[in-house]
Amino acid sequence: MARLRRRAARRGSRRLRRAGTALRGAALSEATAPAADAKRWKDLRKRFLSALVLGPVALACIWLGAEPWTALIAAGGALLAWEWVHLCGLSTRRLPGMAVPVAVLAAGTLAVAEHSRAALALLVILWAVTWWQAARLRGPDRPGQPAGWLAAGVLYIGVAGIALIELRHDNEAGRANVFFLFLVVWASDIGAYMAGRFFGGPKLAPAISPNKTWSGALGGLASAMVVGLAVAAIVAPGGASRAAAVAAMLAVMAQAGDLLESWIKRRFDVKDSSALIPGHGGLLDRLDGVIAAAPVAALLAFLLGQGQPLWR
Repeated sequence: MARLRRRAARRGSRRLRRAGTALRGAALSEATAPAADAKRWKDLRKRFLSALVLGPVALACIWLGAEPWTALIAAGGALLAWEWVHLCGLSTRRLPGMAVPVAVLAAGTLAVAEHSRAALALLVILWAVTWWQAARLRGPDRPGQPAGWLAAGVLYIGVAGIALIELRHDNEAGRANVFFLFLVVWASDIGAYMAGRFFGGPKLAPAISPNKTWSGALGGLASAMVVGLAVAAIVAPGGASRAAAVAAMLAVMAQAGDLLESWIKRRFDVKDSSALIPGHGGLLDRLDGVIAAAPVAALLAFLLGQGQPLWR
């Protein structure tokens, strides 16, 4: 009987220990849950403050006309080229790194002069020249200079810059079309961020960007369509179904651009393209969606003809 009582006491003691462990685990989970939530949203304040500064500047330049907008694009193109060259481990103060901003600004100058086809042709020529120059300067003491990657920046940044200049230089519909593009891309970015953080779920492309989810992609798409419909209704009522479709197309391109930028940064093994913008990283990080969506918007505007809103 004494042996049975000892066994029962040991079993009771084990049950108490297991119960205590479970209670401690539950308490720890409750304590760490707020910390996890805080970590999930920790960059929201920096993002909001940066957007509060950058957003009005871009919108003001769009509103004021082609000249302020051109100046903004020139400054943005120079900074984007600087970030790209530094990603490649080179400097914009000497060749071959200097070739990227020179090529982007030269093609942009032709676009400002209303020679968009010549600007695109020049961009292709300067892309080839940049690649050749970078490959020629590669030597035994500089084995890692990425000639192809460096030259790719000429097209990646230059085509988007020409597209944005062409969109805004349409005197009749330029302002509305650039507003539509930027507001849709921003809505896609914000909607994807909020939905992804709030709902979570399956990853969209874990090998490229482990933080992006399908819920975020769908949230960004829905937000872009709603904002596109709102902009179209305010600026030029009519064509709601087309406005939603164009907004969805631009949102898909913006998200593809975001993934492309993530893949590029993974290729260069960096978290951000630079530390230029608090909470956002670099300008390439902030404008990846616009860089991808702008050429599509410009092509659509070209097909529709001068003076036509993108959704009509």
